[in-house]
Amino acid sequence: MPWARISADLVVLFHACFVAFVVFGMVAIVVGLVLGWSWVRNFWFRTLHLSAIAVVTAQTLAGMMCPLTILENHLRRQAGQQTYPGAFIGYWAHHLIFFEAEPWVFTVAYTLFGLAVAGAFLLGPPRWPWREPVKMPQGNNPHHAP
Repeated sequence: MPWARISADLVVLFHACFVAFVVFGMVAIVVGLVLGWSWVRNFWFRTLHLSAIAVVTAQTLAGMMCPLTILENHLRRQAGQQTYPGAFIGYWAHHLIFFEAEPWVFTVAYTLFGLAVAGAFLLGPPRWPWREPVKMPQGNNPHHAP
């Protein structure tokens, strides 16, 4: 079934993008906080980033397998594929984000990374959208003496 193989490759591509968002997002946040980039304090970006690694960490601590991996495996079976190689993009995306290690290594790594993201969230907090300073017209500012 070609649709299943293509769908599996798309799942792997999405999975690779998710991993890249979490990893490179953290790099961008740390570098941006050091260099004073204002966009790294965007509330929605930071909340989405923290949520993404929180889900991964929670799944790992609960001993759950990643739903994207489960979906990809299901689609590969539907396509009659046992192992790689699949299509070019799927093959390389899979090799970039998966490697062999004991399960406890992933649990520790994801938990530590999640704590680092939470630490960055607390030490370099985002700008809360509802706390933006209200600009008062000149002469109407009660804290400004005429």
